[in-house]
Amino acid sequence: MRSLFHLAYHVTDLDQCRQFYGGVLGCEEGRSTDTWVDFDFFGHQISLHLGKPFEVTRTGKVGDHMVMMPHLGVVLPLDDWFALSKRLQDAGIAFDIPPVVRFEGEPGEQRTMFFFDPSGNPIEVKGFKDVDGVFAH
Repeated sequence: MRSLFHLAYHVTDLDQCRQFYGGVLGCEEGRSTDTWVDFDFFGHQISLHLGKPFEVTRTGKVGDHMVMMPHLGVVLPLDDWFALSKRLQDAGIAFDIPPVVRFEGEPGEQRTMFFFDPSGNPIEVKGFKDVDGVFAH
């Protein structure tokens, strides 16, 4: 079965989000109105609606890091992850957790990076050599 996720959440400025999600992340814009905009978020649909973003706290213990919860994330093939990491660095995006290897040498070894959108919504991007390793234990 192939499925796509759809996630809708609040942002404070649609124009800033268009620049970030479209310009920096390279996500294609879909439908929109005066109060929301859809993006193709690496093959999935996100809908950004004007409003107060959700509250986040640093309460997720993963490996050696305390990560922001809740957060949006995506898993990319490793080559795409490296390309996006470079794109973010070239754009001067501040990382909450800079690009790093997590669980090195273990099942589920991955690259990860955390950053925020212009409204303060946390985003994690993971990279795997083999996406079958996502659920390895």
